[in-house]
Amino acid sequence: MEKNIKNKASQYQERSVLVGVITNEQSDAQTKEYLDELRFLAETAGAIAVKSFTQRLERADSKTFVGSGKIQEIMNFIKENEIDLVIFDDELTPSQLKNIEKILDCKILDRTSLILDIFAKRAKTAYAKTQVELAQYQYLLPRLTRMWTHLERQRGGGIGRYGPGETQLETDRRIILEKISKLKGQLKKIDKQMVSQRGNRGSLVRLALVGYTNVGKSTLMTLLSKSEVFAENKLFATLDTTVRKVVIENLPFLLSDTVGFIRKLPAQLIESFKSTLDEVREADVLVHVVDISHPNCEEQINVVKQTLFEIGAANKPVFLVFNKIDEYTFVEKAEDDLTPVTVKNYSLEDLMKSWIAKENTPCIFISAKFKTNIEKLRSDIYKIVAEIHAGRYPFNNFLY
Repeated sequence: MEKNIKNKASQYQERSVLVGVITNEQSDAQTKEYLDELRFLAETAGAIAVKSFTQRLERADSKTFVGSGKIQEIMNFIKENEIDLVIFDDELTPSQLKNIEKILDCKILDRTSLILDIFAKRAKTAYAKTQVELAQYQYLLPRLTRMWTHLERQRGGGIGRYGPGETQLETDRRIILEKISKLKGQLKKIDKQMVSQRGNRGSLVRLALVGYTNVGKSTLMTLLSKSEVFAENKLFATLDTTVRKVVIENLPFLLSDTVGFIRKLPAQLIESFKSTLDEVREADVLVHVVDISHPNCEEQINVVKQTLFEIGAANKPVFLVFNKIDEYTFVEKAEDDLTPVTVKNYSLEDLMKSWIAKENTPCIFISAKFKTNIEKLRSDIYKIVAEIHAGRYPFNNFLY
């Protein structure tokens, strides 16, 4: 009986609502797309998104993110529909979190805390868990005031103690700072081990799979390395970098699968996952995997480029791999349709010509799921690796 109760509790999905704003910098269509992504994030975390709320503002409200009328509308919906959780599509300031919680009287998450929660659930190795824990504490530190306002009492003092002592807030801030310092120390030790491991790999050519989350990198890794790598149709299925030795024809090289990028990837995660991303920085070539079936694939490409710039890997040679051609749908525009042309308004053939013409990097269109064009991909990768290998080992060119 007790086991059944536990199973039901673990299967319970929190009912949530999503909140976003339409601003001068973010159009109606973009906001809808971002909320769709936030819905996917919520589902990945184990919540059901019941409804989305949007409001057009010049900028997000500094007190409650949305205006007073909209926050009242959200509050009424929460009460009438037994909502457990409200998720905002931007990082909220500590004062915004405090004000919103007072009004809505339920659990509040912003985009950053939601992503951190998913990372915490997905972390499997001690290294990944340490990285995520560090990011969580760094996110938590400036928000302690919100958490402890109801416990702002004096500790210490009394008989045998001089002075008022610490407040609860000061005590917890000190504890968290100590934990952050300890976790950073642990990561430094692991970083040294990983640097040593990378050094022991010799001068093999290194390729790193990069891309937006859920574009099929792990599936592609499995196909190329012919070894099982965990893949799932959820965001951030891969947190730990997987490195495999791959041999195409007679040529060996190293292929790594890294954590997927996402719009507004929390700065705390980029910092704490620095060593994981060293695989990207030290790669000879980046294999940038793109979900061609996604309506905003061009924006996702730009997000990846921006993230690569932020981690110091923007100048690496790139091989573009457009995946999921099996899911691509062509939508023909009517003559009187004045909306902007999108990727979906091109046939796949025209899109291929367009990308090949405008990109200065090699590219290929594949379906990892149905293994379409995979042999051509292998051949292209072989040529790229062989060229680098020939430059590194000029007297070993008889291999080719």
